[in-house]
Amino acid sequence: MPTVARWTGTSHRLTPWRTDWSSQTGASQLALLHGSNEDLPAFRWYEKDTGRLVVSNRPTSAAELQRRAVERTGDGGLLACDGASRGNLFSGGADQVALVMSVAARRGRHNRSRAGYFAYFSDPANATRTAVSFVAEVVREIVQSLRTRCRRELPRVKRGGLYPVIRAFATVVERDVVVAAVMGDLLAGRTAVYADLVAYDEVAHHSGPAHRDTHRVLRSLDRAVALIARAAAHAPRPYRIVLLSDHGQSHGPTFHQHYGLSLSALVRAGCGLPVRRRAGRTPSGAEAREAARAALHRPEEPVGDAPGDAGPVERDGNTTHPLVLASGNLGLVSFPDVPGRITREELDRRYPALLGTLTDHPGIGFVLVRSAEHGPVVLGPAGAEHRLDTGRVLGSDPLAPFGADAAAAVRRTAHFPHAADLMINSACDPATGAVHAFEEQIGSHGGLGGAQSHPFLLWPAELTPPSPDGEPLTGAEAVHRVLRRWLREADGPQLPLEEATNEPSGR
Repeated sequence: MPTVARWTGTSHRLTPWRTDWSSQTGASQLALLHGSNEDLPAFRWYEKDTGRLVVSNRPTSAAELQRRAVERTGDGGLLACDGASRGNLFSGGADQVALVMSVAARRGRHNRSRAGYFAYFSDPANATRTAVSFVAEVVREIVQSLRTRCRRELPRVKRGGLYPVIRAFATVVERDVVVAAVMGDLLAGRTAVYADLVAYDEVAHHSGPAHRDTHRVLRSLDRAVALIARAAAHAPRPYRIVLLSDHGQSHGPTFHQHYGLSLSALVRAGCGLPVRRRAGRTPSGAEAREAARAALHRPEEPVGDAPGDAGPVERDGNTTHPLVLASGNLGLVSFPDVPGRITREELDRRYPALLGTLTDHPGIGFVLVRSAEHGPVVLGPAGAEHRLDTGRVLGSDPLAPFGADAAAAVRRTAHFPHAADLMINSACDPATGAVHAFEEQIGSHGGLGGAQSHPFLLWPAELTPPSPDGEPLTGAEAVHRVLRRWLREADGPQLPLEEATNEPSGR
Protein backbone atom coordinates (compact mmCIF):
# COMPACT_ATOMS: atom_id res chain seq x y z
CA MET A 1 0.00 0.00 0.00
CA PRO A 2 2.31 2.78 -1.24
CA THR A 3 0.02 5.68 -0.31
CA VAL A 4 -0.44 4.44 3.25
CA ALA A 5 3.29 3.67 3.54
CA ARG A 6 4.19 7.19 2.40
CA TRP A 7 1.81 8.76 4.92
CA THR A 8 3.17 6.59 7.73
CA GLY A 9 6.67 7.90 7.20
CA THR A 10 5.74 11.57 6.69
CA SER A 11 2.38 13.19 7.47
CA HIS A 12 0.83 10.54 9.71
CA ARG A 13 1.62 8.51 12.80
CA LEU A 14 0.70 4.86 13.41
CA THR A 15 -0.80 3.81 16.75
CA PRO A 16 -1.96 0.29 17.60
CA TRP A 17 -4.93 -0.27 19.86
CA ARG A 18 -6.62 -3.30 21.41
CA THR A 19 -10.19 -4.40 20.83
CA ASP A 20 -12.65 -5.72 23.38
CA TRP A 21 -13.10 -9.49 23.68
CA SER A 22 -15.57 -9.34 20.80
CA SER A 23 -13.08 -8.33 18.10
CA GLN A 24 -15.52 -7.80 15.26
CA THR A 25 -17.11 -4.95 13.32
CA GLY A 26 -20.43 -4.87 15.16
CA ALA A 27 -18.90 -4.30 18.60
CA SER A 28 -16.09 -2.02 17.46
CA GLN A 29 -18.05 0.15 15.05
CA LEU A 30 -20.97 0.66 17.43
CA ALA A 31 -18.52 1.98 20.04
CA LEU A 32 -16.54 4.03 17.52
CA LEU A 33 -19.63 5.79 16.16
CA HIS A 34 -21.94 5.82 19.19
CA GLY A 35 -19.57 5.63 22.14
CA SER A 36 -20.80 2.37 23.68
CA ASN A 37 -20.77 -1.35 22.89
CA GLU A 38 -22.09 -2.37 26.28
CA ASP A 39 -24.01 -5.67 26.21
CA LEU A 40 -22.76 -6.64 22.75
CA PRO A 41 -21.03 -9.96 23.48
CA ALA A 42 -20.38 -11.23 19.94
CA PHE A 43 -21.28 -10.84 16.28
CA ARG A 44 -24.40 -12.94 16.88
CA TRP A 45 -26.07 -14.09 20.08
CA TYR A 46 -29.35 -15.41 21.48
CA GLU A 47 -31.37 -13.25 23.88
CA LYS A 48 -33.40 -15.35 26.29
CA ASP A 49 -35.61 -12.52 27.49
CA THR A 50 -36.91 -11.80 23.97
CA GLY A 51 -36.34 -15.20 22.34
CA ARG A 52 -34.56 -13.48 19.46
CA LEU A 53 -31.32 -14.12 17.65
CA VAL A 54 -29.40 -10.87 17.22
CA VAL A 55 -26.97 -10.67 14.28
CA SER A 56 -25.01 -7.43 14.06
CA ASN A 57 -25.11 -7.06 10.28
CA ARG A 58 -28.85 -7.60 9.86
CA PRO A 59 -30.81 -4.38 9.32
CA THR A 60 -33.33 -4.91 12.15
CA SER A 61 -30.62 -5.99 14.60
CA ALA A 62 -28.34 -3.09 13.64
CA ALA A 63 -31.20 -0.63 14.13
CA GLU A 64 -31.98 -2.06 17.57
CA LEU A 65 -28.32 -2.05 18.65
CA GLN A 66 -27.97 1.57 17.57
CA ARG A 67 -31.15 2.51 19.45
CA ARG A 68 -29.84 0.86 22.62
CA ALA A 69 -26.48 2.62 22.33
CA VAL A 70 -28.09 6.04 21.88
CA GLU A 71 -30.34 5.34 24.85
CA ARG A 72 -27.33 4.41 27.02
CA THR A 73 -25.15 7.37 26.07
CA GLY A 74 -27.82 10.03 25.54
CA ASP A 75 -25.83 11.20 22.54
CA GLY A 76 -26.77 11.12 18.87
CA GLY A 77 -23.40 9.89 17.67
CA LEU A 78 -20.03 10.93 16.31
CA LEU A 79 -21.51 12.26 13.04
CA ALA A 80 -24.56 14.05 14.40
CA CYS A 81 -23.23 17.49 13.41
CA ASP A 82 -23.63 17.65 9.62
CA GLY A 83 -21.87 14.31 9.19
CA ALA A 84 -22.11 11.54 6.61
CA SER A 85 -22.05 7.77 7.13
CA ARG A 86 -21.09 5.60 4.15
CA GLY A 87 -21.09 1.80 3.98
CA ASN A 88 -21.36 1.27 7.74
CA LEU A 89 -23.41 -0.95 10.04
CA PHE A 90 -24.48 2.12 12.04
CA SER A 91 -25.23 5.73 11.14
CA GLY A 92 -23.31 7.53 13.89
CA GLY A 93 -26.20 10.01 13.97
CA ALA A 94 -25.43 11.27 10.46
CA ASP A 95 -28.19 12.84 8.42
CA GLN A 96 -26.45 11.88 5.17
CA VAL A 97 -26.36 8.08 4.90
CA ALA A 98 -25.67 5.58 2.14
CA LEU A 99 -25.37 1.80 2.41
CA VAL A 100 -25.89 1.97 6.19
CA MET A 101 -27.33 -1.23 7.65
CA SER A 102 -29.13 0.31 10.65
CA VAL A 103 -31.41 2.32 8.36
CA ALA A 104 -31.69 -0.26 5.54
CA ALA A 105 -34.81 -1.81 7.10
CA ARG A 106 -36.75 1.42 6.70
CA ARG A 107 -39.23 1.68 3.89
CA GLY A 108 -40.42 4.58 1.80
CA ARG A 109 -39.10 8.10 1.62
CA HIS A 110 -37.50 7.90 5.07
CA ASN A 111 -34.91 5.38 3.84
CA ARG A 112 -32.04 7.19 2.14
CA SER A 113 -29.57 4.35 2.68
CA ARG A 114 -29.83 3.12 -0.91
CA ALA A 115 -29.61 6.61 -2.37
CA GLY A 116 -25.88 6.11 -2.83
CA TYR A 117 -26.53 3.35 -5.36
CA PHE A 118 -29.00 5.42 -7.33
CA ALA A 119 -26.77 8.48 -7.35
CA TYR A 120 -23.76 6.46 -8.48
CA PHE A 121 -25.35 4.25 -11.13
CA SER A 122 -27.38 7.08 -12.65
CA ASP A 123 -24.13 8.10 -14.34
CA PRO A 124 -23.69 5.77 -17.37
CA ALA A 125 -19.90 6.01 -17.12
CA ASN A 126 -19.94 4.85 -13.50
CA ALA A 127 -22.40 2.06 -14.26
CA THR A 128 -20.36 0.77 -17.20
CA ARG A 129 -17.01 0.91 -15.42
CA THR A 130 -18.30 -0.82 -12.28
CA ALA A 131 -20.23 -3.46 -14.25
CA VAL A 132 -17.13 -4.41 -16.22
CA SER A 133 -15.02 -4.50 -13.05
CA PHE A 134 -17.68 -6.58 -11.31
CA VAL A 135 -17.65 -9.25 -14.02
CA ALA A 136 -13.84 -9.22 -14.06
CA GLU A 137 -13.76 -9.72 -10.28
CA VAL A 138 -16.15 -12.68 -10.46
CA VAL A 139 -13.91 -14.30 -13.07
CA ARG A 140 -10.80 -13.46 -11.02
CA GLU A 141 -12.25 -15.13 -7.92
CA ILE A 142 -13.15 -18.28 -9.84
CA VAL A 143 -9.64 -18.47 -11.32
CA GLN A 144 -7.98 -17.80 -7.96
CA SER A 145 -10.12 -20.43 -6.25
CA LEU A 146 -9.28 -23.03 -8.90
CA ARG A 147 -5.59 -22.16 -8.63
CA THR A 148 -5.67 -22.60 -4.86
CA ARG A 149 -7.29 -26.01 -5.23
CA CYS A 150 -4.90 -27.12 -7.99
CA ARG A 151 -1.91 -26.14 -5.87
CA ARG A 152 -3.51 -27.87 -2.88
CA GLU A 153 -2.90 -24.87 -0.68
CA LEU A 154 -3.86 -25.32 2.94
CA PRO A 155 -5.74 -24.18 4.85
CA ARG A 156 -8.57 -23.33 2.47
CA VAL A 157 -12.37 -23.20 2.55
CA LYS A 158 -14.98 -23.70 -0.12
CA ARG A 159 -15.42 -20.60 -2.28
CA GLY A 160 -18.18 -21.69 -4.63
CA GLY A 161 -21.89 -20.94 -4.76
CA LEU A 162 -22.69 -17.24 -4.49
CA TYR A 163 -19.36 -16.32 -2.94
CA PRO A 164 -17.76 -15.01 -6.19
CA VAL A 165 -20.71 -12.63 -6.57
CA ILE A 166 -20.60 -11.53 -2.91
CA ARG A 167 -16.86 -10.94 -3.16
CA ALA A 168 -17.31 -8.85 -6.32
CA PHE A 169 -20.02 -6.84 -4.58
CA ALA A 170 -17.70 -6.07 -1.64
CA THR A 171 -14.51 -5.45 -3.62
CA VAL A 172 -16.03 -3.53 -6.55
CA VAL A 173 -19.61 -2.29 -6.14
CA GLU A 174 -19.52 -1.26 -2.48
CA ARG A 175 -16.01 0.16 -2.81
CA ASP A 176 -16.90 2.27 -5.85
CA VAL A 177 -20.18 3.55 -4.41
CA VAL A 178 -18.65 4.38 -1.01
CA VAL A 179 -15.61 6.13 -2.49
CA ALA A 180 -17.79 8.19 -4.84
CA ALA A 181 -20.07 9.17 -1.93
CA VAL A 182 -17.10 10.21 0.22
CA MET A 183 -15.68 12.33 -2.60
CA GLY A 184 -19.08 14.01 -2.97
CA ASP A 185 -19.16 14.68 0.77
CA LEU A 186 -15.73 16.32 0.63
CA LEU A 187 -16.66 18.55 -2.29
CA ALA A 188 -19.89 19.46 -0.48
CA GLY A 189 -17.92 20.45 2.63
CA ARG A 190 -19.53 18.02 5.08
CA THR A 191 -18.35 18.37 8.65
CA ALA A 192 -17.21 14.76 9.12
CA VAL A 193 -17.38 11.55 7.09
CA TYR A 194 -16.97 7.96 8.29
CA ALA A 195 -16.73 5.27 5.62
CA ASP A 196 -16.22 1.53 5.84
CA LEU A 197 -14.41 -0.40 3.08
CA VAL A 198 -15.12 -4.10 3.64
CA ALA A 199 -13.19 -5.57 0.69
CA TYR A 200 -10.12 -6.69 2.63
CA ASP A 201 -12.22 -8.31 5.34
CA GLU A 202 -14.36 -10.25 2.88
CA VAL A 203 -11.42 -11.70 0.96
CA ALA A 204 -9.27 -12.34 4.03
CA HIS A 205 -12.01 -14.53 5.54
CA HIS A 206 -11.86 -16.89 2.58
CA SER A 207 -8.29 -16.56 1.26
CA GLY A 208 -6.37 -15.78 4.45
CA PRO A 209 -5.06 -12.47 5.84
CA ALA A 210 -1.65 -12.64 4.13
CA HIS A 211 -2.55 -14.46 0.91
CA ARG A 212 -1.50 -12.99 -2.44
CA ASP A 213 -5.20 -12.65 -3.42
CA THR A 214 -5.78 -10.54 -0.30
CA HIS A 215 -2.73 -8.37 -1.03
CA ARG A 216 -4.24 -7.55 -4.43
CA VAL A 217 -7.32 -6.20 -2.65
CA LEU A 218 -5.13 -4.09 -0.34
CA ARG A 219 -3.54 -2.48 -3.39
CA SER A 220 -6.96 -1.55 -4.76
CA LEU A 221 -7.94 -0.04 -1.40
CA ASP A 222 -4.71 1.97 -1.39
CA ARG A 223 -5.70 3.45 -4.75
CA ALA A 224 -9.12 4.31 -3.30
CA VAL A 225 -7.48 6.13 -0.39
CA ALA A 226 -5.25 8.07 -2.79
CA LEU A 227 -8.32 9.06 -4.84
CA ILE A 228 -10.07 10.38 -1.75
CA ALA A 229 -6.96 12.32 -0.76
CA ARG A 230 -6.83 13.98 -4.18
CA ALA A 231 -10.49 14.94 -3.87
CA ALA A 232 -9.83 16.42 -0.41
CA ALA A 233 -7.23 18.73 -1.95
CA HIS A 234 -10.01 20.34 -4.04
CA ALA A 235 -12.57 20.54 -1.23
CA PRO A 236 -13.90 23.96 -0.11
CA ARG A 237 -12.44 23.43 3.36
CA PRO A 238 -9.36 21.67 4.77
CA TYR A 239 -9.76 18.05 5.76
CA ARG A 240 -7.75 15.66 7.89
CA ILE A 241 -7.85 11.98 6.92
CA VAL A 242 -7.69 9.28 9.58
CA LEU A 243 -7.31 5.63 8.59
CA LEU A 244 -8.32 2.97 11.07
CA SER A 245 -9.20 -0.70 11.28
CA ASP A 246 -11.91 -1.80 13.69
CA HIS A 247 -10.18 -5.15 14.29
CA GLY A 248 -7.37 -7.31 12.95
CA GLN A 249 -7.41 -10.75 11.37
CA SER A 250 -6.06 -14.03 12.74
CA HIS A 251 -5.17 -16.90 10.45
CA GLY A 252 -5.50 -20.64 10.87
CA PRO A 253 -7.47 -23.71 9.76
CA THR A 254 -11.04 -23.89 10.95
CA PHE A 255 -11.97 -25.90 14.03
CA HIS A 256 -13.82 -28.35 11.80
CA GLN A 257 -10.87 -28.77 9.45
CA HIS A 258 -8.35 -29.30 12.23
CA TYR A 259 -10.35 -31.60 14.48
CA GLY A 260 -12.92 -33.17 12.19
CA LEU A 261 -16.01 -31.98 14.05
CA SER A 262 -17.89 -28.75 14.61
CA LEU A 263 -18.26 -26.94 17.92
CA SER A 264 -21.95 -27.83 17.89
CA ALA A 265 -21.09 -31.53 17.59
CA LEU A 266 -18.60 -31.25 20.47
CA VAL A 267 -21.21 -29.56 22.69
CA ARG A 268 -23.82 -32.18 21.86
CA ALA A 269 -21.37 -34.96 22.62
CA GLY A 270 -20.59 -33.37 25.98
CA CYS A 271 -24.31 -33.19 26.72
CA GLY A 272 -24.78 -36.86 25.85
CA LEU A 273 -26.95 -35.99 22.85
CA PRO A 274 -26.72 -37.86 19.54
CA VAL A 275 -24.16 -36.51 17.09
CA ARG A 276 -24.39 -37.04 13.36
CA ARG A 277 -21.60 -39.20 11.97
CA ARG A 278 -20.87 -36.60 9.36
CA ALA A 279 -20.67 -33.33 11.27
CA GLY A 280 -21.95 -30.40 9.27
CA ARG A 281 -19.86 -27.32 8.70
CA THR A 282 -20.92 -23.90 9.89
CA PRO A 283 -20.88 -21.60 6.86
CA SER A 284 -19.11 -18.26 6.93
CA GLY A 285 -20.96 -15.24 8.27
CA ALA A 286 -18.86 -12.55 6.60
CA GLU A 287 -20.23 -9.03 6.85
CA ALA A 288 -20.71 -8.36 3.12
CA ARG A 289 -23.48 -10.93 2.68
CA GLU A 290 -26.20 -8.93 4.46
CA ALA A 291 -25.08 -5.73 2.74
CA ALA A 292 -25.63 -7.40 -0.61
CA ARG A 293 -29.06 -8.68 0.46
CA ALA A 294 -30.07 -5.21 1.64
CA ALA A 295 -28.92 -3.65 -1.65
CA LEU A 296 -31.08 -6.13 -3.56
CA HIS A 297 -34.14 -5.50 -1.32
CA ARG A 298 -34.02 -9.13 -0.15
CA PRO A 299 -35.73 -9.95 3.18
CA GLU A 300 -33.63 -10.94 6.14
CA GLU A 301 -32.80 -14.61 6.49
CA PRO A 302 -34.76 -16.41 9.22
CA VAL A 303 -33.05 -17.98 12.20
CA GLY A 304 -31.27 -21.16 11.17
CA ASP A 305 -30.75 -20.08 7.55
CA ALA A 306 -28.24 -17.29 8.07
CA PRO A 307 -24.53 -18.04 7.77
CA GLY A 308 -23.08 -19.01 11.11
CA ASP A 309 -26.42 -19.84 12.72
CA ALA A 310 -26.61 -23.22 14.39
CA GLY A 311 -30.20 -23.77 13.34
CA PRO A 312 -33.54 -23.46 15.08
CA VAL A 313 -33.92 -24.47 18.71
CA GLU A 314 -34.47 -28.23 18.85
CA ARG A 315 -36.97 -29.68 21.30
CA ASP A 316 -37.26 -33.26 22.50
CA GLY A 317 -40.19 -33.61 24.86
CA ASN A 318 -39.67 -31.08 27.63
CA THR A 319 -35.94 -30.68 26.97
CA THR A 320 -34.50 -27.90 24.84
CA HIS A 321 -31.21 -28.74 23.20
CA PRO A 322 -28.37 -26.23 23.48
CA LEU A 323 -28.18 -23.52 20.86
CA VAL A 324 -24.62 -23.11 19.55
CA LEU A 325 -23.55 -20.01 17.64
CA ALA A 326 -20.24 -18.96 16.13
CA SER A 327 -18.53 -15.58 15.95
CA GLY A 328 -15.12 -16.22 14.44
CA ASN A 329 -13.14 -18.21 17.02
CA LEU A 330 -15.63 -17.27 19.74
CA GLY A 331 -18.43 -19.77 20.35
CA LEU A 332 -21.62 -19.13 22.31
CA VAL A 333 -23.79 -21.83 23.89
CA SER A 334 -27.25 -21.04 25.26
CA PHE A 335 -29.80 -23.27 26.96
CA PRO A 336 -33.13 -21.66 26.01
CA ASP A 337 -35.18 -23.61 28.56
CA VAL A 338 -33.20 -22.15 31.50
CA PRO A 339 -34.30 -18.63 32.48
CA GLY A 340 -31.40 -16.29 33.07
CA ARG A 341 -27.83 -17.51 32.87
CA ILE A 342 -27.32 -21.12 33.80
CA THR A 343 -24.83 -21.72 36.59
CA ARG A 344 -21.86 -24.03 36.59
CA GLU A 345 -23.44 -26.04 39.35
CA GLU A 346 -26.67 -26.53 37.35
CA LEU A 347 -24.68 -27.49 34.27
CA ASP A 348 -22.73 -30.09 36.24
CA ARG A 349 -26.02 -31.51 37.50
CA ARG A 350 -27.65 -31.65 34.07
CA TYR A 351 -24.66 -32.46 31.89
CA PRO A 352 -21.80 -33.65 34.13
CA ALA A 353 -19.43 -34.31 31.20
CA LEU A 354 -19.97 -31.08 29.25
CA LEU A 355 -17.48 -28.67 30.84
CA GLY A 356 -14.76 -31.31 31.02
CA THR A 357 -15.35 -32.25 27.37
CA LEU A 358 -14.88 -28.65 26.34
CA THR A 359 -11.97 -27.62 28.52
CA ASP A 360 -9.95 -30.77 27.85
CA HIS A 361 -10.29 -30.48 24.08
CA PRO A 362 -7.00 -29.28 22.52
CA GLY A 363 -8.82 -26.82 20.24
CA ILE A 364 -10.48 -24.97 23.14
CA GLY A 365 -8.49 -22.22 24.84
CA PHE A 366 -10.92 -21.42 27.66
CA VAL A 367 -14.59 -21.46 28.64
CA LEU A 368 -16.45 -18.70 30.51
CA VAL A 369 -19.29 -19.83 32.81
CA ARG A 370 -21.06 -18.30 35.80
CA SER A 371 -20.69 -19.99 39.16
CA ALA A 372 -23.33 -19.53 41.84
CA GLU A 373 -20.54 -19.45 44.43
CA HIS A 374 -17.71 -17.59 42.71
CA GLY A 375 -19.37 -15.48 40.00
CA PRO A 376 -17.90 -15.54 36.48
CA VAL A 377 -15.20 -18.18 36.15
CA VAL A 378 -12.86 -18.95 33.25
CA LEU A 379 -12.12 -22.66 32.95
CA GLY A 380 -9.12 -24.26 31.26
CA PRO A 381 -7.61 -27.72 30.85
CA ALA A 382 -6.65 -29.94 33.78
CA GLY A 383 -9.10 -28.22 36.12
CA ALA A 384 -7.55 -24.75 35.80
CA GLU A 385 -9.70 -21.82 36.89
CA HIS A 386 -9.51 -18.04 36.83
CA ARG A 387 -12.14 -16.50 39.09
CA LEU A 388 -12.67 -13.12 37.50
CA ASP A 389 -14.27 -11.22 40.39
CA THR A 390 -11.45 -12.01 42.83
CA GLY A 391 -8.59 -12.65 40.40
CA ARG A 392 -7.78 -15.94 42.11
CA VAL A 393 -6.20 -18.52 39.78
CA LEU A 394 -6.21 -22.27 40.40
CA GLY A 395 -3.64 -24.19 38.39
CA SER A 396 -2.27 -22.69 35.20
CA ASP A 397 -4.06 -19.45 34.23
CA PRO A 398 -6.15 -20.26 31.11
CA LEU A 399 -6.08 -16.57 30.09
CA ALA A 400 -2.28 -16.21 30.22
CA PRO A 401 -1.70 -17.17 26.54
CA PHE A 402 -4.05 -14.37 25.43
CA GLY A 403 -2.19 -11.39 26.86
CA ALA A 404 -2.18 -9.20 29.94
CA ASP A 405 -5.44 -7.44 29.00
CA ALA A 406 -7.41 -10.66 28.45
CA ALA A 407 -8.75 -10.92 32.00
CA ALA A 408 -10.17 -7.37 31.96
CA ALA A 409 -11.77 -7.91 28.55
CA VAL A 410 -13.39 -11.21 29.56
CA ARG A 411 -14.50 -9.83 32.94
CA ARG A 412 -16.30 -6.93 31.24
CA THR A 413 -18.16 -9.24 28.86
CA ALA A 414 -19.01 -11.68 31.66
CA HIS A 415 -21.19 -9.03 33.28
CA PHE A 416 -23.16 -8.22 30.11
CA PRO A 417 -26.87 -9.07 30.60
CA HIS A 418 -26.92 -10.97 27.30
CA ALA A 419 -23.67 -12.89 27.64
CA ALA A 420 -24.26 -16.52 26.67
CA ASP A 421 -24.49 -19.36 29.19
CA LEU A 422 -21.13 -20.57 27.92
CA MET A 423 -18.67 -18.45 25.96
CA ILE A 424 -15.92 -20.51 24.37
CA ASN A 425 -12.69 -19.13 22.92
CA SER A 426 -10.62 -21.36 20.65
CA ALA A 427 -7.01 -22.17 21.41
CA CYS A 428 -4.26 -19.94 20.00
CA ASP A 429 -0.79 -21.02 18.91
CA PRO A 430 1.54 -18.68 20.87
CA ALA A 431 4.29 -18.99 18.26
CA THR A 432 2.25 -18.22 15.12
CA GLY A 433 -0.89 -16.53 16.45
CA ALA A 434 -3.05 -19.09 14.63
CA VAL A 435 -6.60 -19.71 15.90
CA HIS A 436 -9.40 -22.06 14.87
CA ALA A 437 -12.58 -20.32 13.78
CA PHE A 438 -15.85 -22.06 14.56
CA GLU A 439 -17.09 -20.73 11.21
CA GLU A 440 -15.79 -21.60 7.74
CA GLN A 441 -13.13 -18.86 7.80
CA ILE A 442 -9.37 -19.23 7.54
CA GLY A 443 -8.97 -15.54 8.33
CA SER A 444 -11.17 -14.75 11.31
CA HIS A 445 -11.93 -12.33 14.11
CA GLY A 446 -14.43 -12.28 16.93
CA GLY A 447 -12.57 -13.53 19.98
CA LEU A 448 -9.10 -13.44 21.51
CA GLY A 449 -5.88 -14.78 20.01
CA GLY A 450 -3.40 -13.61 17.40
CA ALA A 451 -3.62 -10.40 15.39
CA GLN A 452 -7.42 -10.06 15.48
CA SER A 453 -7.31 -8.06 18.72
CA HIS A 454 -4.71 -5.57 17.43
CA PRO A 455 -6.10 -3.04 14.94
CA PHE A 456 -4.42 0.26 14.09
CA LEU A 457 -5.07 4.00 14.00
CA LEU A 458 -3.21 6.08 11.39
CA TRP A 459 -3.64 9.75 12.27
CA PRO A 460 -2.32 13.14 11.05
CA ALA A 461 0.75 14.27 12.93
CA GLU A 462 -0.68 17.75 13.59
CA LEU A 463 -3.34 16.28 15.89
CA THR A 464 -2.63 15.56 19.53
CA PRO A 465 -1.47 11.98 20.24
CA PRO A 466 -4.28 9.49 20.89
CA SER A 467 -2.92 8.86 24.36
CA PRO A 468 -0.96 11.87 25.66
CA ASP A 469 0.49 9.88 28.55
CA GLY A 470 1.62 7.07 26.26
CA GLU A 471 -0.77 4.52 27.71
CA PRO A 472 -2.09 2.02 25.13
CA LEU A 473 -5.63 2.42 23.87
CA THR A 474 -7.84 -0.43 25.06
CA GLY A 475 -11.36 -0.86 23.73
CA ALA A 476 -13.26 0.82 20.93
CA GLU A 477 -14.96 3.17 23.40
CA ALA A 478 -11.54 4.68 24.17
CA VAL A 479 -10.94 5.24 20.45
CA HIS A 480 -14.33 6.97 20.21
CA ARG A 481 -13.23 9.45 22.86
CA VAL A 482 -10.05 10.14 20.85
CA LEU A 483 -12.09 10.79 17.69
CA ARG A 484 -14.34 13.14 19.66
CA ARG A 485 -11.32 15.06 20.86
CA TRP A 486 -9.89 15.33 17.34
CA LEU A 487 -13.21 16.62 16.06
CA ARG A 488 -13.07 19.40 18.64
CA GLU A 489 -9.46 20.17 17.72
CA ALA A 490 -10.27 20.39 14.03
CA ASP A 491 -12.08 23.71 14.55
CA GLY A 492 -15.37 23.00 13.00
CA PRO A 493 -14.74 20.04 13.17
CA GLN A 494 -13.03 19.05 9.91
CA LEU A 495 -12.36 15.34 9.87
CA PRO A 496 -13.26 12.67 7.32
CA LEU A 497 -12.77 9.19 8.66
CA GLU A 498 -11.95 6.56 6.06
CA GLU A 499 -12.00 3.11 7.61
CA ALA A 500 -9.81 0.60 5.81
CA THR A 501 -11.61 -2.19 7.61
CA ASN A 502 -9.83 -5.13 9.17
CA GLU A 503 -6.34 -4.52 7.91
CA PRO A 504 -3.94 -6.26 10.30
CA SER A 505 -2.06 -4.05 12.71
CA GLY A 506 1.20 -2.80 11.26
CA ARG A 507 0.44 -3.64 7.65
